[in-house]
Amino acid sequence: MGISCENFRYVEKVRPFRDLTFKFYSDGRLVIIDNNTEEVIGPRDLKSDSRDFYVKRRIAFIKNQLHQSQLKYAL
Repeated sequence: MGISCENFRYVEKVRPFRDLTFKFYSDGRLVIIDNNTEEVIGPRDLKSDSRDFYVKRRIAFIKNQLHQSQLKYAL
């Protein structure tokens, strides 16, 4: 099975209202793109609301990976 990617768009609620795309890859990699500047940024560059979004999505990703592993080895 190949590597899949989930894309999420998030616009920050405080100035400067960055328009961000979060790309979560099935192998655990993450790419965050500032859509206005087309630059890749790191999780440390996120502000409070976009950081909360990132953390919630990352936790959901980890839970999903754990669930998939449990199903795979349950038999």
